[in-house]
Amino acid sequence: MTTATMPKKKRQILPKEQRRQQLIEATIRCIARDGLGSITMHMVTQEAGLSLGIANLHFKTKDNLLKETLRSVAEEYHGGQIAIMEGHRTAGLADRLASLLAFQLGRGVTQRQKMAVWFAYYGEAGARPVYQKIVSASDRMAALTLESLFTDIIEEGQYKDANPAEIAMGYSALIDGLHLALLVTPREISKRQAKAIARNFLHRAFPRHI
Repeated sequence: MTTATMPKKKRQILPKEQRRQQLIEATIRCIARDGLGSITMHMVTQEAGLSLGIANLHFKTKDNLLKETLRSVAEEYHGGQIAIMEGHRTAGLADRLASLLAFQLGRGVTQRQKMAVWFAYYGEAGARPVYQKIVSASDRMAALTLESLFTDIIEEGQYKDANPAEIAMGYSALIDGLHLALLVTPREISKRQAKAIARNFLHRAFPRHI
């Protein structure tokens, strides 16, 4: 068969959601590498190996793409936490607490690429109300679920004078700080050390549960 008679290779047609996910994942890689302020649609489509027309078809504008990327990252992180905290109804409270810690400082969450993107959006949230709205909504839902979990643990363990709201706020701040330390100063703290620090915090609060 000559070149002239060879059939042309057809472009693979993928479902809409799969194409959208391709573009979101490419956006995550670009933000982690080049920073949020440098992102262009052309940059993302090159990274994804797709045409600009495909990106415009699915997201219309760069702002829409960036909003959906933030929403995807937030849902992955907070959705994972919430599923552990309230979704595993058959698991005991101690098991949920251990699973939550393993998730928050596990390999999936502490990938440098994911953490870089998360903190890039947090840095812009103050100046971009739309980012702040997305971040605040997901943060609030996770915070309420964490407080509810800690309330149940306090009741079960009969931890006197323990304030679930204060413990939840302190623990969330600690986890955020550990994530930032792992991103910015990875030579000074390992994931194992970060997990030990968080576990010690929980053990002091709930010694009979972890």
